[in-house]
Amino acid sequence: MRIGLLTEGGYPYVSGDARLWCDRLVHGLAQHEFDVYALSRSEHQEDEGWIPLPPNVRRVRTAPLWMAEDDEVALGRRARRRFTEYFGELAAVLCGVPEGASGAVRSLSEGVPASEADRFANALYGLAELARDEGGLAGALRSEAAVRILERACRAPGAHRAAREARVPDLLAVAAHLERALRPLSLDWYEDDGLGAVDLCHAASGGTAVLPGLLARHFTGVPLMVTEYGVRLRTHYLTTPDAPPAVRSLLAAFQGRLAAEAYGRAEVVTAGNTHTRRWQERCGADREKLRTVYPGMDARPFAEVGESPDCVDPDSLVWVGRVEPAKDLVSLLHAFAEVRKRQPKTRLRIVGAPAGPEGAAYLGHCRTLAAQLFPDEAAGPHAAGDNPVSFEEIGGPDLPVAAYAYASGAVTVLSSVVEGFPVGLAEAMLCGRATVSTDVGAVVEVIGGTGLVVPPRNPRALAEACVALLRDPERRARLGAAARARALELFTVEQNIEAFHGIYLEIVSRAPVRRVVLDGAGEPLPFSVPAEAHVAVRWTTASPRLAARGGPGWAAGRPVRATTPVPAPEGAR
Repeated sequence: MRIGLLTEGGYPYVSGDARLWCDRLVHGLAQHEFDVYALSRSEHQEDEGWIPLPPNVRRVRTAPLWMAEDDEVALGRRARRRFTEYFGELAAVLCGVPEGASGAVRSLSEGVPASEADRFANALYGLAELARDEGGLAGALRSEAAVRILERACRAPGAHRAAREARVPDLLAVAAHLERALRPLSLDWYEDDGLGAVDLCHAASGGTAVLPGLLARHFTGVPLMVTEYGVRLRTHYLTTPDAPPAVRSLLAAFQGRLAAEAYGRAEVVTAGNTHTRRWQERCGADREKLRTVYPGMDARPFAEVGESPDCVDPDSLVWVGRVEPAKDLVSLLHAFAEVRKRQPKTRLRIVGAPAGPEGAAYLGHCRTLAAQLFPDEAAGPHAAGDNPVSFEEIGGPDLPVAAYAYASGAVTVLSSVVEGFPVGLAEAMLCGRATVSTDVGAVVEVIGGTGLVVPPRNPRALAEACVALLRDPERRARLGAAARARALELFTVEQNIEAFHGIYLEIVSRAPVRRVVLDGAGEPLPFSVPAEAHVAVRWTTASPRLAARGGPGWAAGRPVRATTPVPAPEGAR
């Protein structure tokens, strides 16, 4: 098969969000070909370059989301009228304006009123067709006319209260976000020599990465698959709590409508855990389309280190992750103070680097708090001394890789108040370590009874669970063995690749792309694509006896690939 892998700020960039699992997927499915269509988030990301690509990556095409390129397209009067109609309907849906409301934008449908989902889809694909006809919409989406259309929708009768209260700065912010999110409309990726040549589009995340897949499906009928390890709407709620109500409401409406459209058009939607799956259902995903595919991790380095008893400190607690407020290290430090009262020899190792300026400030606050909680053991906030709390980073001589951090402690602790899929817990489980975690995100699903779980923001409960495991080595060993067995069954690279491979075969066998092949005169060529072109197998050597008796050619040892012929590939950059 030929897979179009769609990413936003991810693979194949070195600093990409989904770089690791996409890279493992492409390497693991070497029998298939991949075309990567990547949207970059920053100039720095592009300057860092790409990771090494395997031979089965036939093509890489990129487009920036961080820079607004001027397409120099001047819309004529008729095109401007179409843009006003489609973009106005899109804005009306986001503002909650009823169809055909007095003073609102012009309705796209006639007769029976359309649902908001249909109105959003009609507006989105109308803009896409306009961009295709005119050569792009970048200038129109950045124009003052777009802001005025958005303002009219916010002031129309029936608009939501938050939309009606939008001021000029709010309108400018929302218009800028929509322009950035809709930039894929102006790309030239959707022709027969682009995404139209693939057998399946696989969006590696939600949000803007899904848009090229939706357009490829709309223009050429290529089936779409969406994978999410975190729902973009949930991320919006978590990352924009201080935004003005109008901005927060309108952007949430856009993310929700785009997610619902992607879920509705996709053949299969995969979630990284049940927590994400519930969010997808809440956003409109059909339960029949949903699959759960856990992230895959390389178990070998963790298993090798975890089996070594030399590095284990029976009186040590370990926390590993990115240092940021959502990890709630303050509660962990207060809990550790209670642990020290009952187990005076216990030490706490906090291993991780700060996440941005906010994380750096939070790390400084935690260092100060550790010095205050243990004044007799540390001379100051930056002194090492005999403080039982140590702040370390992976990459030094003592902790060259993350596996050494998990394996160095008797118990791994997670104290987060917000969490998606807790990768750190799965890595600790692969090391065979007992865990104590807060009940957030997909923690309970990952642990599955192989560790202790306590409520978030409850230092006393966290301390009691840690003490219970520190005082019972046999229980720690029993839980650690069970955790490792569970992780090897569910969270390895092999199971992840096998799951995606099966889904690929299912989609292509159920929704093959129908392409018209032309002969030399430009006429359709009948029976140009054989019926077995989408059989989900790779034919290889069969019985030598059958070949000796004059059987079919494929039985003689000449491998035949059951895939549709595709144009000659472009070289990857």
